[in-house]
Amino acid sequence: MKYVNVAIDNNTDHTDVLYTYGTELEDIRVGDKVRVPFAMGNRMKDGYVFQVMDELPETIKGLKLVASRVEEISLSEEAISTCSWMRKRYLCRYIDAIKCFTPAGSSSKRGKKRNPFSDMIRQPSEPKQLTLEQDKALNEIIQPMNQNKHEVFLIHGVTSSGKTEIYMQSIEACLKKGKTAIMLVPEISLTIQTIERFINRFGTERVAVLHSKLSMGERYDEWMRVKNGEVKIVIGARSGVFAPLENIGIIILDEEHESTYKSDMSPKYDTFEVAVKRAMINQSIVLLGSATPSIQSYYRAKTGQFNLIRLTKRYNEMPLPSVEIVDMREELKGGNKSIFSIALYQGIKKCLEKKQQVILFLNRRGYSTFISCRNCGYVMKCPDCGISMTYHKEDNEASCHFCGKKSPVPKICPDCTSKYIKYFGMGTEKVEEVTATLFEEANIARLDLDTVKKKGSIERVLKSFHKGKIDILIGTQLVAKGLDFANVGLVGIISADVSLNIPDYRSSERTFQLITQAAGRTGRGNFPGTVIIQSYTPQHYAIEAASHHDYEDFYQQELILRKQTGYPPFCNFFQLVISSKDEQEAKLMAEEVGKFLRAKSGRKEAVSILGPQPAPINRVNERYRYQILIKAKLGTRKQYAKEIAELKQIFFVKKKSSCLLSVDINPYSFL
Repeated sequence: MKYVNVAIDNNTDHTDVLYTYGTELEDIRVGDKVRVPFAMGNRMKDGYVFQVMDELPETIKGLKLVASRVEEISLSEEAISTCSWMRKRYLCRYIDAIKCFTPAGSSSKRGKKRNPFSDMIRQPSEPKQLTLEQDKALNEIIQPMNQNKHEVFLIHGVTSSGKTEIYMQSIEACLKKGKTAIMLVPEISLTIQTIERFINRFGTERVAVLHSKLSMGERYDEWMRVKNGEVKIVIGARSGVFAPLENIGIIILDEEHESTYKSDMSPKYDTFEVAVKRAMINQSIVLLGSATPSIQSYYRAKTGQFNLIRLTKRYNEMPLPSVEIVDMREELKGGNKSIFSIALYQGIKKCLEKKQQVILFLNRRGYSTFISCRNCGYVMKCPDCGISMTYHKEDNEASCHFCGKKSPVPKICPDCTSKYIKYFGMGTEKVEEVTATLFEEANIARLDLDTVKKKGSIERVLKSFHKGKIDILIGTQLVAKGLDFANVGLVGIISADVSLNIPDYRSSERTFQLITQAAGRTGRGNFPGTVIIQSYTPQHYAIEAASHHDYEDFYQQELILRKQTGYPPFCNFFQLVISSKDEQEAKLMAEEVGKFLRAKSGRKEAVSILGPQPAPINRVNERYRYQILIKAKLGTRKQYAKEIAELKQIFFVKKKSSCLLSVDINPYSFL
């Protein structure tokens, strides 16, 4: 008989430990999925084997036996090792980490294979001739790969510098060594272009895709193709980092700076960190790429923790687009109350006359950003979250962009009964309406979360734009990242200030990145591009640096501020959110947690613990939220993680409290 330690598939902190069972299965191994009798009633539960032992270290009374093994679904030892690491790193449950590695959906009852590539026609492509910069970069990456040595590389390359070709040729070198590869992109909208390129280069038989927009059946079948060793390359959004590949040679994160690589649901993992963990176990390469690297990554590269590769020229030798900043305050003084400056209006007109395409970028969806009474100042807020609801004219309703709740718009003010209910601010829906009025002859489309709800809608819009059927594409950050269209002559950034006004230490960094990335969508063909940035704060250093395509200048200014304030990369942030349906209970529990942490950390470190205080969005789904922030100096992360794990047991597991604790380490949003 053998003995196994098993993590049970049970969604509670109270059973988040390993349970010991006996088994007659002599060939049982770490990673196997098993069925076991659990708890007093011996109900059958799924579990995953974390350890196999020939002998028990001590006698266990009433030892239960494994009932059966689920042959189809099993994990590798490397995956189980990564799960154990994630539990400590992100303070999550065993089962939360395991579910990252297991497939969604189930096998088809009819035995039919569901193929997400069924409509895709392959157009075989050959590797492109590399520039001197690209060739040098590729050789740097391949050298440690050939030595089976773990290294992290950061490619800082201007937009359209040919990073994707380096990715593909690095993967080709990896496949020649008999290894596998993971290619990650931050947005599902970008997977379409990436999939087409990779299938054209490598063929459908060697490529699988894993992301949440696939049907459950497609996701399951793709996972099984990977698990069974039928494919060598996996393309996906952040969840693709958990692909059940073995012998991984390279993991690539394109647009590595994007916040979507950080999970906002448990486990709140950082895709880059998981990639590095898997690459370390496999002795393989992690390759990051961006025109606007995160401050954190660039700092690590500059201090020698990563290998830095620079690509300073565009692949087609075209110059970077010319950039004009328009001060919208001056436009107002001149009597122009339109959402378009005179320069942007004329720029669009010229582009349309030349049969060139236009992208208009505004990182705010909906028609109006809030609904208010001009008589008493009432603002329509979500009853569950307490934040302003956005008006969507197309649906004639107000929507909460945080929890998704929808409500009809009142005809009279609920507070003062006046009829002066008006819509303020603007989103992409309003921009679309105004653009259609001003440019009646143009074919216009919108790409944001409201227009891409149906499966395949992103692909349809992007294909139409690629074929020239759309003249003006309006969108949120979905249109600002990674898209490669040769006929775009102008990018208009409607309001560069939207992301500057977010209460977050990264707001300047995000603004610089969004402007630079959006600007990079133009001038990718055979003619130079133009960018027009509209702003009410044109003198801000992030906007100034973006207009000059000067990442280094922005980085130096931002790093000085980060150092002065002690923000990352000079610390690690812990965000603890305590929530309850009873506001007083949430507040009292948060105060207890704060006292515990301050007592543990001592007087010197206590100043680094901020709060508790109401979270910026104080109520979500009828739960009141209180927040504690910890600025942990470098080198203290493990100690704080240990203390938080301890308080979790004391206050939330052992106590019968209705409060919930959510922990996020280095969050991308503090809302």
